[in-house]
Amino acid sequence: MPRGVRRRYIAVQLETASGVDQREFMKNVWGAVTKLFGEYGASQTELVLIDYDVVKGFAIIRARHTAMNMVRAALASITKIGDEPVAVHVLMVSGTLKALRKKVSMG
Repeated sequence: MPRGVRRRYIAVQLETASGVDQREFMKNVWGAVTKLFGEYGASQTELVLIDYDVVKGFAIIRARHTAMNMVRAALASITKIGDEPVAVHVLMVSGTLKALRKKVSMG
């Protein structure tokens, strides 16, 4: 019997002088993935924003486990959101949302 789609949850921290809107953030993440790997590669990642905190600069993103290297490379390539310089750091990757939140103490 085929197994379901395996996913990973990625905790990300944004370093920026001012807060970044969640819509702008995901637009830039999708743009970085598309720029590096094309539309087909971007479709393989199945990216979804699970949680976002503008004040703390934290985000949780869900992605397909086979596309983790692609997603991490795309996140590392983001240096600007709008006109604002930004650094995106991957804090942790987990197979479950519960374990990720427990270790990062975000929720």
